[in-house]
Amino acid sequence: MEKIIGLINAPFTPFYANGDVNYEPIPAYANMLEKNGMIGVFINGSSGEGYMLTTEERMLLAEKWVASVPKGFKVIVHVGSCCLRESVRLAKHAQQIGAWGVGSMAPPFPHIGRIEELVKYCEEIAAAAPDLPFYYYHIPAFNGAYLSMLELLKAVDGRIPNFAGVKYTFESLYEYNQCCLYKNGKYDMLHGQDETQLASLAQGGAQGCICGTTNYNGRELAGIQEAWKKGNLEEAREKQNFSQEVINVICHFRGNIVGGKRIMKFLGLDLGPNRVPFRNMTDEEEAAMRKELEEIHFFDRCNKL
Repeated sequence: MEKIIGLINAPFTPFYANGDVNYEPIPAYANMLEKNGMIGVFINGSSGEGYMLTTEERMLLAEKWVASVPKGFKVIVHVGSCCLRESVRLAKHAQQIGAWGVGSMAPPFPHIGRIEELVKYCEEIAAAAPDLPFYYYHIPAFNGAYLSMLELLKAVDGRIPNFAGVKYTFESLYEYNQCCLYKNGKYDMLHGQDETQLASLAQGGAQGCICGTTNYNGRELAGIQEAWKKGNLEEAREKQNFSQEVINVICHFRGNIVGGKRIMKFLGLDLGPNRVPFRNMTDEEEAAMRKELEEIHFFDRCNKL
């Protein structure tokens, strides 16, 4: 099974002011991401407010992304839902429309507390799209599924034929590395924390990443990878430190899903507001965030349309 080498972006879902999905920006969005060094997208996930979309909206978004991306650009569809039958429906649809892969986090309700429960959940979704690689999206801060990913790999090994790997968005670089080493790197461990990409590269991981801040800071995160490949540690370190400065700014404004999405407006791609119950930024907050970004010279280094 192919392993991903490079950066996959987790895009935001564009909305109109009334909260309806706006599908029109997606072709320009896809082209911008490729231009700035991305090799694919992981749609309808946490950055895309996937759990706040209807199944029909998620299907239409998947169709639009698959139809809009440049040749060779990977589209992985997040299909997680609190209703397993909806996840199965979304996975089947992703395979039918020609998506590259599917993935799912554990549902936020009910909480999954045992490995066997998680394996069964993944198994049914993966079986609905047997021709596509399936990735488990490990983000326990969102769903309380604080389970060992090494134990998950052991449990799915030989049981889920199209289980490709894990999108690992958690703080334990030790566990992440142990998963990378499992059976001489059998599974594709996609690094999911933009702020520790360089540390993981030093361990031998982060060959493939799924990132949120690459929406607007992808040039710098891709630059970390390139500098590392060239053996230029100082350049890689500077770009990682700068990327952390950008994350520090968005953390002042409710994080990537809210603050990060508003940054896209600064770049000339207005993706609209967030859905309720997210609290959208005020004009005053927007101005304050722009000022903080200017202070770190973000606009000299950010993604370009």
